[in-house]
Amino acid sequence: MGKLQIKPVQALDAPELTWYLTLRRVAEHERAGVLVATNAKVVQSLLVSRFAVVSALLTPAWLERLGPQLRARPEDICVYVADRPLMETITGYQLHQGVLAVAKIPTPPSFESLFTHSPRPCLLAAVEGIASAENLGAVVRSCAAFGAHFLLVGETCGSPYQRRAVSGSMGSIFEQPVVQVTCLVEKLQALRARGVRCWAAHPRLGAKKLAAADLRGDCCLVFGAEGPGLSAAALAACDDTVEIPMPSYMNSLNVAAATAVFLYEATRQRAAA
Repeated sequence: MGKLQIKPVQALDAPELTWYLTLRRVAEHERAGVLVATNAKVVQSLLVSRFAVVSALLTPAWLERLGPQLRARPEDICVYVADRPLMETITGYQLHQGVLAVAKIPTPPSFESLFTHSPRPCLLAAVEGIASAENLGAVVRSCAAFGAHFLLVGETCGSPYQRRAVSGSMGSIFEQPVVQVTCLVEKLQALRARGVRCWAAHPRLGAKKLAAADLRGDCCLVFGAEGPGLSAAALAACDDTVEIPMPSYMNSLNVAAATAVFLYEATRQRAAA
C-alpha cells in the first residue's frame, strides 16, 4: 500500500491545489494528463479503479468516511483537508458535497489492441460531433451499462476525461474502454473491412426500424449530435441507417438517450439468440 499524507489547509492558494482551482480549464488539465472528479459517487468509483490517484480535497467528514479506501490505494496520495465554507470558495464551481480528487489519465489502449481482444460477436459504439461533455459522459455510462466492448470517440467530439464528462459518466469512464481517434471515418472503414457491420443511428427515408436491424453479429453503432446528426462522410462509411420508431411529432432523441435505446436493443437481441 502507498503512503497517505494528510495536510490541513486554511487557504486554497497553495500551488499544489492548482488543479482544484482551475476546474474550467479542461484543455489544460488534459494536456497535463489529469482529470478532476467532483462528486462523491465519482470519487468513490475512482478510489476502486485502476486510475492512479494524485490527491484529494476533502472535508473532515469525508476524510473519515473515505479513509479506508484511500489507505488501501497502492500509490502515495496527498489528502488536503478543508472545511466546507473554504472549499465552496473554489472559483467557478459551486461545491455541494465536500469531496474532490485528482487522478492521472492512463495511457489509453490502442484501437488495434481493443479490437483484437474484444470477444466475438463484438458490440461497439462510436460518436461524432458530441460537444456536450454531459452528453458524452452519459454515452460512456450507457456503453458501460449495456456491455459495449469499447467506445470510439471521434475527432470532432470533446474529451471523455473533462470534468463534466467524468461526472456525466458517474465514474463509469474508469471502467469503460474508450479510444479517442484522429479520424473516425477511417476507423469505421477499417471495422467494415474486418467484417464489422456499422449501423448509423440516423432517421432518414429508407432507414430500418431498430427492431428490424439484426444486431446479433459483430457490429458498431454510430451516433452523432442530436441537432446536426452524423456527417455525410460518417454516413457513407456505414453499412446502413437505422432509426428508433417515434411519433410523427418527434424526430430525434438526445444522443445519450438514443445510445441507451440502441445498446439495450442489441443486448436484448443477443440474449434471445
